[in-house]
Amino acid sequence: MSGEPEILWTPTPERVRRATITRYADWLANARALSVDDYHALWRWSVEDLEGFWSSLAEFFQVRFDSPARAVLGSEEMPGAQWFPGSCLSYAEHVFRDKDDEAIALHFASELRPTATWSWGRLRDETAAIASGLRALGVEPGDRVAAYLPNIPETVAAFLACASIGAVWSSAAPEFGARSVIDRFAQIEPKVMLGIDGYRYGGKDFDRRETVSQIASEIPSLARVVSLGYLNGEGWEDGFLGHGGDGGGLEFKTLPFDHPLWVLYSSGTTGLPKPIVHGQGGILFEHLKQAHLHMDAQPGDRIFWFTTTGWMMWNFLVGMLLSEASIVLFDGNPGYPNLGVLWDLAAETGMTCFGTSAAFIASCMKDELRLSSGRDLSGLRNVASTGSPLSPEGFRWVYDQLGSDTWLVSMSGGTDLCTAFVGGVPTLPVHLGELQARGLGASVEAYDANGSPVTDEVGELVITRPMPSMPVFFWGDEDGERYLESYFSMYPGVWRHGDWIEITSRGTAVIYGRSDSTINRGGVRMGTSEIYRAVMAVDEVVDALVVDVPGRPGYDQGWMPLFVVLREATSLDDELVAQIRRRVREDCSPRHVPDEVRQIAEVPRTLSGKVLEVPVKRILGGARAEEVASRESLANPEALDAFVALAAEAPASVKSS
Repeated sequence: MSGEPEILWTPTPERVRRATITRYADWLANARALSVDDYHALWRWSVEDLEGFWSSLAEFFQVRFDSPARAVLGSEEMPGAQWFPGSCLSYAEHVFRDKDDEAIALHFASELRPTATWSWGRLRDETAAIASGLRALGVEPGDRVAAYLPNIPETVAAFLACASIGAVWSSAAPEFGARSVIDRFAQIEPKVMLGIDGYRYGGKDFDRRETVSQIASEIPSLARVVSLGYLNGEGWEDGFLGHGGDGGGLEFKTLPFDHPLWVLYSSGTTGLPKPIVHGQGGILFEHLKQAHLHMDAQPGDRIFWFTTTGWMMWNFLVGMLLSEASIVLFDGNPGYPNLGVLWDLAAETGMTCFGTSAAFIASCMKDELRLSSGRDLSGLRNVASTGSPLSPEGFRWVYDQLGSDTWLVSMSGGTDLCTAFVGGVPTLPVHLGELQARGLGASVEAYDANGSPVTDEVGELVITRPMPSMPVFFWGDEDGERYLESYFSMYPGVWRHGDWIEITSRGTAVIYGRSDSTINRGGVRMGTSEIYRAVMAVDEVVDALVVDVPGRPGYDQGWMPLFVVLREATSLDDELVAQIRRRVREDCSPRHVPDEVRQIAEVPRTLSGKVLEVPVKRILGGARAEEVASRESLANPEALDAFVALAAEAPASVKSS
């Protein structure tokens, strides 16, 4: 990237003064005799002295250890780093610590419920009651609790109840089809599943009782399914809730630092979704850092992120409760009855942080939405975006709509660490099209093809030193082989994330999208293997290939064509296309329905049988076939010709991925 892009926002001296990261830097100077000139110097120290940095957070945030750690970092090896070995703590205890029962914890709205709030006292009581109910069902530390629930307060309370017990939480959004949910939950063998009766989306009611029954029937480990009457308004089934009383019933089990907190799922291109286990302590430290130092959550702030329970941003949003801010939940269609519904919610709740995806911002731009028309957004302090790279046009639109005093936080991270490792810094300016900086404690670099760090050039996003929120392990990956293959096969001992990144000489960053073939739709990642499982269930389909091509005109979140090979004497008519789309919608999610379905003669494969997803994606993005694949290594090199021909038909403005 040449030259310095336009600066769209600079924090005022008052904003810098009141930022928690400023107070932290002052504390370092006084308590640790460490003086740093600016954020970039602070970042360098945080990645060079890992023990000094993470121990400073423990002291600054007054993390309560039930038993002291033998060290800050017992081993720095990746994978396998050992953080605060010997220590015990409770994530849930830190969420509720020092909270005023009368203060607001949650604001929430949905298509079924009017906007309302829960106080900290209400959240504490609900959490205690659910925890009591789970214990009555025999749930103990280490047991898994699976939740097929929407983004509502009861779900937050259920998660915190699990965390307080030491049970391991795992959630999926009710929009996910049965097969996608089974593929996730069956791997972790849950003891209890919390299931929804139904939900409302886009003005339509969806009954999920049969889906819950189907899921339960294929998970033998389940001892009990507990129903939450959300659609019918009846709440938790009779007899489930214990007695939370006045909050005194909420107890916190202190657990080893790396005791599993939850299981998230990130899909590769083959096999089942990876069940990623994060530890209580690692997530506690990372989300304390994010909430206070990067998101700058302050007392009185109201933080929102549009997400479902199937995306890591739900977990991230709940992590904001580690601050003095409250959070805002929404369950429903963000475009119903129009794209202004979330901005109306912002006005109604006095939202200070509006979190969303780049695709949603692009949709608002395309719809020519006027944010200030008929709504008071004066309380909105910042807009945050993640899920995919936010275009420079998206940056400018936010400032055109909300004014020059808005802090735009463009973030990039991943389910794998449940955080952003490149993103917002409240004391730095915002440049057009750029992420402000690398996160504290995140040793992010751009590697060239030789595995050397580069500046002002696009390279593979890598993390060269461990972070506490890196996965403890993958569930069921007994020898760690799958974990090793997922992140460390390209650069041994260095985490390779799968994104293209450019780190500028000014310390800012630009993300250019995925360097692998994972499908990312509206911020929800799904492996191609999950889509293939749905498509291949259609009798007429014998083989398939799907790619997500960024930058195609007319497609805000990228162009996702699905290519199918059909049985002999079968043709791709409208009825079959509809059947394929319906199967993907039901088994995967509505977000992963392909933009186009095309028939091909063969799926290109290597000699070992691997599908050429990334080469096809790059060809359709404008790269020459000979640059992305060696025909000598292919079992059927002529199969590439159809994609070369299709790329020649594509608009010239399609960007290379």
